[in-house]
Amino acid sequence: MFRRLYTWTLSWARSRHAATALGTISFVESSVFPIPADVLFIPMCVARPDRAMRLAFIASVTSVLGGIFGWLIGHYAFLHVAKPVLEFYHKLDAFDALSAQVAGSTWLILAMLVTSGLAHLPPMKVVTILSGVVGFSLPLFILSAIIARGGRFYALAWLLQHYGVPILAFIERRMTLVIGVLLALMVLIYVLVKL
Repeated sequence: MFRRLYTWTLSWARSRHAATALGTISFVESSVFPIPADVLFIPMCVARPDRAMRLAFIASVTSVLGGIFGWLIGHYAFLHVAKPVLEFYHKLDAFDALSAQVAGSTWLILAMLVTSGLAHLPPMKVVTILSGVVGFSLPLFILSAIIARGGRFYALAWLLQHYGVPILAFIERRMTLVIGVLLALMVLIYVLVKL
């Protein structure tokens, strides 16, 4: 299954629609979509290292725009859009508790924006909507998103441009090991966040 998903992702990476797919995923991932843009971004940079910086620009801009969309949902349409989704996933109580913790704390929201932008902890869509709900400054939100998301995508692009081919060869040889390690890291991160 993972091999097919990996091959499918690489086929998008080499497609003439790669930039559009990346922009779309980066936009929706910042506000509503559960899968990070890295799933397309990394193979695209490995497949076309000569376009890595251009892809970083596309991912950064669309991710920031998606974050602004998430902020607008939180600020203007929480009751009609975000709340029903949170209720459906039984996450409304957790969201309300987090909202109460960060209300009035500019530095805590800013720290969450930076960590979610750089490392997806907490997920970007949660922080963007939460920022809108608590009325976090939109200009400061945009600035932090540009720095965190742009920094992440450009740093990844540089690394993949310089070390992408060896990384790709290793992944293809050791697919099961790579997926096992990634799943173990995800479980570890989840446990640490819950504690």
